[in-house]
Amino acid sequence: MTEATRAGFIALIGEPNAGKSTLLNRMVGAKVSIVTHKVQTTRARIRGVAMEGQAQLVFVDTPGLFRPRRRLDRAMVAAAWSGASDADIVVLLVEAHRGVTEGVSAILDGLAERTDGAPVILAINKIDRVKTDALLGLTKELNERFAFQETFMISAEKGHGTDALRGWLAGEVPEGPWLYPEDQLADAPMRNIAAEITREKLTLRLHQELPYQMTVETEKWEEKDDGSARIEQLIYVVRDGHKGIVLGNKGETIKAVGKAAREELVEFLGRKVHLFLQVKVRPGWLEDSERYSEMGLNFKDGND
Repeated sequence: MTEATRAGFIALIGEPNAGKSTLLNRMVGAKVSIVTHKVQTTRARIRGVAMEGQAQLVFVDTPGLFRPRRRLDRAMVAAAWSGASDADIVVLLVEAHRGVTEGVSAILDGLAERTDGAPVILAINKIDRVKTDALLGLTKELNERFAFQETFMISAEKGHGTDALRGWLAGEVPEGPWLYPEDQLADAPMRNIAAEITREKLTLRLHQELPYQMTVETEKWEEKDDGSARIEQLIYVVRDGHKGIVLGNKGETIKAVGKAAREELVEFLGRKVHLFLQVKVRPGWLEDSERYSEMGLNFKDGND
C-alpha cells in the first residue's frame, strides 16, 4: 500500500527579524519571501510550499508581531495573528541570543487565545550565537511559560536542525490531498513576488523610516516572443523628498536597485527579464484601501 498523502498549513510567527522569512525560504528551497536585516519587511502572509515525502507543507510567513503604531502596522499584526488562528500547526520562532524579550513575552501571553487550539511548537533560532547552557536555560523558561508540543533548536540561515523540523511537521499535518500542484513553490502571484523582490532591494539600499512608507506594485507584465518578460513596476512614496532619495544622485540608487532586482528575477524565473522602475509620489497611500488589498492585508484591520 502507498503511504497516505498529507497536507497542512504551518504558520511561522514571532517578533520582527526572528528569522521567519529565512526559515520559509530554507524549507521551500527557494526564495519566496523578502529577507532583510530590517524589521517589519514581511507585510502580507506569504505562503511557501514544501514537499517532504508524501506530505505537502504550506508555510505561512506572517508579518512580525510587534507593538503597532500606524494603520499599516495594525493591519500587519492582525494578519499575523489571523495566520496563526487559521493554521494546522503554529511555529513560534524565538532568537536564541535575545531570549524572552518584552515582545516575546507578549506573544506568549496571546498564544493560547489566538491559536484556536492548533498545536504550537517552539523553534529557537540562531543557536550558533549562544552557548549550550544558555540554550537549555532559555528552553526551560519558554516551556514553563507555554506548553509547547515540541521544541527544536535550529539555525534557519545555516540549515542546522531544519531537516528534523520539516520531518516532524510532515508527520503531523493532517492526512488529505495536496493543496497545491507538486511543483508549485508559492501561492502568491508572480506579479506580487516580483514586487516584493524590488521592495527588498529598496529596503536594503535605503535607511530609517522610508522603507516602511514605500510600496512597490507590478503595473504591467508582458510575455515576449523570445521567452523573456517585460516587467513595469511603480514605487509609491509619500513625499517629494522621498522620491529624490529613491532616485538618488543622477539616478544612481534607482539604477542599482533595478539591476539587483532584475538579476534576482532572472535567477528566480530562469529567463531574461526587462525591468522598468518608476517612482511616484502618492501622499495618502498609507490610507488607501487598494494598496492594502495589493499587499494582501485587510484595510479595516488597521482601524484603531
